[in-house]
Amino acid sequence: MSSQSPAPPKKRVPDRRRSGLWAENEAERWLRGRGFEILDRNWRYGRRELDIVALDVSTVVFVEVKARSWGPQSPLEAVSSRQRAGLRIAAESWIHSHPGVGEEFRFDVIGVELSGVHRGRIAHVRDAFTGER
Repeated sequence: MSSQSPAPPKKRVPDRRRSGLWAENEAERWLRGRGFEILDRNWRYGRRELDIVALDVSTVVFVEVKARSWGPQSPLEAVSSRQRAGLRIAAESWIHSHPGVGEEFRFDVIGVELSGVHRGRIAHVRDAFTGER
């Protein structure tokens, strides 16, 4: 008989990549249902990524998706100033790579609830970075 005690149960680490992909799929479905045309998903410029690039009539919308457990922090608050700066750099590269697409440009943030009775609930912040530099 072994005197070793059983190993403690492993803690389940949430799979952030899978949760993020699920949230992006939910956000895309939500945007399409409101008439947005999806132009790109997970478009990369170096280490920077644009989750969703969509067309809202003639406006190109760069959408940052936040998968989160709902709480006091809004989806917009979950995007740091450093992350916003990176999104702007990636968006400028996207614009230069796609000449003639869109007449105007904006940044939106979509929060998607991960759990609970409101799983999949969407919070959409339009024109999230207006007036910032």
